[in-house]
Amino acid sequence: MATTQKAASPQKKNQGFQGIRAAFWVIVVCLVIAICIYNLLLGNPSNFAGNDPAGHPTNLLGTIYKGGIVVPVIHTLLLTVIALSIERWLALNTAFGKGSLAKFVANIKAAVAKGDFNAAQQICDKQRGSVANVVSASIRAYKEMETAPGLKKAQKVAKIQQAHEEATQLEMPTLQMNLPILATIVTLGTLTGLLGTVIGMIRSFQALAAGGGGDSLALSTGISEALINTAFGILTSWCSVIAYNTFTNKIDKLTYALDEVGYTIAQTYEANHTEEA
Repeated sequence: MATTQKAASPQKKNQGFQGIRAAFWVIVVCLVIAICIYNLLLGNPSNFAGNDPAGHPTNLLGTIYKGGIVVPVIHTLLLTVIALSIERWLALNTAFGKGSLAKFVANIKAAVAKGDFNAAQQICDKQRGSVANVVSASIRAYKEMETAPGLKKAQKVAKIQQAHEEATQLEMPTLQMNLPILATIVTLGTLTGLLGTVIGMIRSFQALAAGGGGDSLALSTGISEALINTAFGILTSWCSVIAYNTFTNKIDKLTYALDEVGYTIAQTYEANHTEEA
């Protein structure tokens, strides 16, 4: 009983960078950076005629500044996408291990086919990462089932599959961590840009309603605010959707490899062992 319980409770190894769990602080840091960029870089007096931020911009930085208060909000979202993309890239590289995933799966399947589970374990120890953790749990369950008394072959195969599934579920939260934030920013970036666009158009129409040549600056400011926020909103959503789809695709490849190896180990046990009387 103790043996089967051990197989059902795999131990997750801490192997390298696994991601940032407190993503809230990443967003806070990105907000602070965005505000500093908006006030110190974009709002620098040298970017405007007469060194007056209230005046007409003389370069692109000043034009972006005229996008208004929504600009640092969108920049916060964009910086968050960049930061979490780097974080996910590092975490998933760690999860995949040190070598080629396809080569690792092929080597494991070859070792399992030969029944050399010590060699398979050595391959896991060398590879490391989430896939290696799950395969190690399956190999341990395989060895434990060989000496587990009082169980039929079908029950032992089920135990091996259960150990594999539990180890997989133990790794999945780490792999998918912070992806919901990227998925949210896909929509939030566009909506925030749209909000800035609406605010800019309102200012433009107010300038038109006031009439007179003296309101041309207000009109151009409103148009700049609308266009700048639209551009950055689209850019933010564009980056976010690419990052999200890239990382979910990598996770799908990893889970497929896990399923392939887990199935191979379970079927190998079933083929190599006869039903006990």
